[in-house]
Amino acid sequence: MSHKEFIRLLESNIFILDRLADKLKRDPVLICGYPKQQISVLVRLNIGGKAKLKDIARRECVTTPNLCASFRKLERDGLVLRTIDEKDRRNTWYSCTAEGEVVAKKALDVMRAAIEKMFEKLSAAEEEILTVSLKNINSILTNMELDNA
Repeated sequence: MSHKEFIRLLESNIFILDRLADKLKRDPVLICGYPKQQISVLVRLNIGGKAKLKDIARRECVTTPNLCASFRKLERDGLVLRTIDEKDRRNTWYSCTAEGEVVAKKALDVMRAAIEKMFEKLSAAEEEILTVSLKNINSILTNMELDNA
């Protein structure tokens, strides 16, 4: 396989995965009374650990002021903890509380059920091929991430 073919396949898969993710996002589900953007942030914090506001805003493709408004509600409801960086007071760190972890886990269960429904028509052979392929991709990308950290 040529380098150009690899790039085209990677690009194609990125777009396909993006379209599948869009299908998952279409359902206007409120989890525990929170909109998807707030739940998305909560899940990312739960999985990835504490993060700076500006990094979360960049990942979520929202402005920092809009994200601040979302965090105020999550913080007020006891799902997110906000701490000021003592070394650089311009930085604010956000993390999940124990209650936030419970809500994030419920959201992950809802997402997993939706993914399961999306792929329920795969044959056992197709599921096996996809599983092996995804394991390989995950391993390679994890190593790339570690190399570029």
